[in-house]
Amino acid sequence: MPAVPSSQAIHAPINALAQAGGRLIAAGQRGHILYSDDSTTWVQAQVPVSSDLTAVMFPTPHQGWAVGHEGVVLHSSDAGKTWSKQLDGRQIAALMLKHYGHPANPEDPQAQRLKQDAELFAEQGADKPLLDVWFADERTGFVIGAFNLILRTEDGGQSWTPWQDRVDNPRSMHLYGLHPAAGTLFMVAEQGLVLKLDATRQRFVKVPLPYEGTLFGVLGDDQLVLVYGLRGNALRSLDGGASWSTVTTGTEAGISSGLVAADGTLLLASQSGQLLRSTDRGATFRRVALDSVAPNFAVAAVADGAVALAGLGGVRVQSLQQNKKVGEL
Repeated sequence: MPAVPSSQAIHAPINALAQAGGRLIAAGQRGHILYSDDSTTWVQAQVPVSSDLTAVMFPTPHQGWAVGHEGVVLHSSDAGKTWSKQLDGRQIAALMLKHYGHPANPEDPQAQRLKQDAELFAEQGADKPLLDVWFADERTGFVIGAFNLILRTEDGGQSWTPWQDRVDNPRSMHLYGLHPAAGTLFMVAEQGLVLKLDATRQRFVKVPLPYEGTLFGVLGDDQLVLVYGLRGNALRSLDGGASWSTVTTGTEAGISSGLVAADGTLLLASQSGQLLRSTDRGATFRRVALDSVAPNFAVAAVADGAVALAGLGGVRVQSLQQNKKVGEL
C-alpha cells in the first residue's frame, strides 16, 4: 500500500537523511519520505509503499535511492518529490533462486549453501530488511541488509544481481553499512566484520579488526577509514585497513550515524542523543553542546555550518558554528 499522507509525518521517527544537491531528504517509518529546501519547511513525497525505510542516498542532485523493510528498493529521478519501487523481497527471492538455485557444481559446499539460502529466502517471504544503500553514480550501486543480503546494479536499478557469493561472510551476518574510504568501498557488519571491495576480483574481502562487536557504519576520506558501532566503539585506520587503533569517543551509547563535513570535520551521532566532533581526522572526539537531546538515528550536513539530526521525534537542525540550535521540527 502507498504511504499515507500525514501532516505529522515529519514528527514521526526518521531513520535516514541525505542531501540531494541543496535539498534535504528524510526517510522513516511507514514509507514516509519528506524533502525540504530550507531545512524548515517540509513536503511529504509520493511513495508507493508503506514499509519502514532505513536508508536513503542521492549520488546526484536528482537521482536517488531509498531502501527498507520487506526488501524494498525505491528510486527517485526528481530530487525526492516522487518515488517508484524497483525491487521488493519477493522479487529478491526470485532473483536469488534464479542465480543460485541450479549451481554449476552441485558438489561445491559454498554453492550448496547459497542454494539453500535462496530457497529459505523464498520460503520465508519478504521479511528481510535492507539496511543501507550506496551508489557511485546514477547507474552503479549496492543495496545490503540482513543475513548477508547484497545486490548490485549497473543500470540504475533496472536489473539487480545477487552478490552473496562475492562476500567473505560465510556465517551470513547482517550487513549494516557501506561507504567509500581510502580509495575503495568498505562494508561493516555484525561481530566486528569489516570488508572492503577488491575491484580486481570484484569481491568484498575480509579486513582483520581487533574488535568483535557489531558495527553500524563507516566513513572516511582518501586515506582515513573509521568504523563505529555498539557501546560507543570506534576504530580508525590510516593504511587502508591493514592496521587499526581504538578511538576514544567519550560515549558508551551506540553510534548510529556519521559524516565527514566539507571542511574535513568528522561527526558521529549516538543513539542516546550525543553529537561527537573530531577536527583531527578521528584521532580524538569531543561532545558538541546541544540545546535538546534525543536519540539520533542519522546526521546530515546542511547550509551555514549546521547539521540535521534525525530520530524519534523527526528532524532538528543544530548550528555547529554558534553551538546553538537554529531550528526544530
